[in-house]
Amino acid sequence: MNSYQEAEEFLFKQLPMFHRIGGAAYKNNLDNIKKLSEFLDNPEKKFKSIHVAGTNGKGSTCHFLASIFQTAGYKTGLFTSPHLKSFRERIKINGIPIEESEVVEFVNLCKSNLEILKPSFFEMTTALAFDYFAKSKVDIAIIETGMGGRLDSTNIITPILSVITSISMDHTEFLGDTLKKIANEKSGIIKQGVPVVISVCQKETDDVFSSVAAEKHCDIYFAEKNYKVEAVRDAEDGVIVYFSVRKLPVSPFTFIETPLTGIYQSKNIPGVLKSVEILSKMGFFLNKRDVENGFAQVIKNTAFMGRWYMLQENPLIVCDVAHNEDGINHLMNQVSLMKFTKLIIVLGMVKEKESQKILKLLRKDAFYIFCEASIPRAKPAEELAEEARREGLNGIVEKKPSDALKLAKSKAGSGDFILITGSTFVVGEVI
Repeated sequence: MNSYQEAEEFLFKQLPMFHRIGGAAYKNNLDNIKKLSEFLDNPEKKFKSIHVAGTNGKGSTCHFLASIFQTAGYKTGLFTSPHLKSFRERIKINGIPIEESEVVEFVNLCKSNLEILKPSFFEMTTALAFDYFAKSKVDIAIIETGMGGRLDSTNIITPILSVITSISMDHTEFLGDTLKKIANEKSGIIKQGVPVVISVCQKETDDVFSSVAAEKHCDIYFAEKNYKVEAVRDAEDGVIVYFSVRKLPVSPFTFIETPLTGIYQSKNIPGVLKSVEILSKMGFFLNKRDVENGFAQVIKNTAFMGRWYMLQENPLIVCDVAHNEDGINHLMNQVSLMKFTKLIIVLGMVKEKESQKILKLLRKDAFYIFCEASIPRAKPAEELAEEARREGLNGIVEKKPSDALKLAKSKAGSGDFILITGSTFVVGEVI
C-alpha cells in the first residue's frame, strides 16, 4: 500500500479491534505478539521502559511520567490507548505522534505474516510501537497496558519499573468478577527483580500485589504510604487550583500544579512521585523543577486530552472519559464540589458496561442528552435513555455526539455546566 489512509484503513477494518467490536477481538495469550516481535528482531529488548497497568489512572500516570522525562531532556516514547481523534496519538516520541510514513512502512513490512498470524489490532499496534521506539533509540518508553496485564500484548517487555494504579470493577468478563481476581491479572506485569509501585492502597488488593512481589523477589512500594496528596479548590467556583503534597517524613514538594484538575489525580500523583524517586536512584536525573514543570506542562508536552478536559469556560464545558463505576463515582464527587446554575450531561456508553450500576451513580438533578458513538459497540441512545429513565434520570435523545453537544450549548446559559462523559468514543467525537 502506498498511502497512510490505506494503511490506517487496513489496521481498522482488516484487523480485529477490541474498542470497535469488543470481546471478539480479545486474544487470551501472548503467542502472536511474541511471533511478531521475533519477526521484528525483538525490538522491545532494545530500549528501557516503564510499564503501567491499572483500571483507572494509568493513562494520566503515563502522560505525567512522559512529560517529566521530556522536561528533563530525555527522548521519551509513549504508548497509550485508545486514541481520541487520530490513530497516531497512540504512539508518540516527545509528544509528537508517529509519522504517517512509519505506519505505512510497518504495515507493508508485516503484511506477509498476517495470513499466518492473524494478529489483532492491538497486537499489531503494540509491535509497531516497540519497533518505532527501538529504531528511534528512545532513552525511555512509557508503556500503558491495553487491558489487564498478564495476557496483555505489552507484557513481553521487561521494564526497569512497573506501576499499578487503582483497581476497580471493569472488563469483568475477561479479568474476573472480584477486585482480587482483577488485581491478580494486573499483577502479571510484575517482573522478576523489577521494582513495582502501587499508586493506591486498597485493602482488597494490597495482599495480592505483596504476594506476587515476594514471589518475584522484587521491591514493592505503596505510594500513598509515602505521599499524601489533596486537592485544593477555589472558594468561589469550586474548581481545583492545585494539589497539596506531603511526604512522610519530609517532601521536596509542597504543591503540584497541573492542568489535569480531576479530583482523581490525587490518587495518581503519589504513584508518579514515588516512581520519580525510584527512577532518580537508577541514574535518571529528574530534579524538582523538572518534576514540577512536567506536571504543569503535561498537556503541552504530551497533547493529553479527555481527563476533566475543559473545552470552554462560560458556560463551562468539560469532557471526561470516565466509563466505569469507580471513574463515574470520582467524577460525580468532583461535580458535587462545583458551583453552577444548571447541569447538562451529554452521556453515551458501550454495550458491555454494567450501565445500571453506573446510572445509579449519576445526578438526578441534571438534564441528560443521550447519544451514541459511531462504533458497533455503542449502546443505542434510545436504549440508554430508557434505562436512565428507570433510574430517575430525565432527558432527550440526540444520537450523534457532536449534535448532542450543539443541543446542550443551545440549552445552556452563563453560569451553567455541560459535562460530556460515559465513553472514550463519545469524548473523542466531540473533541
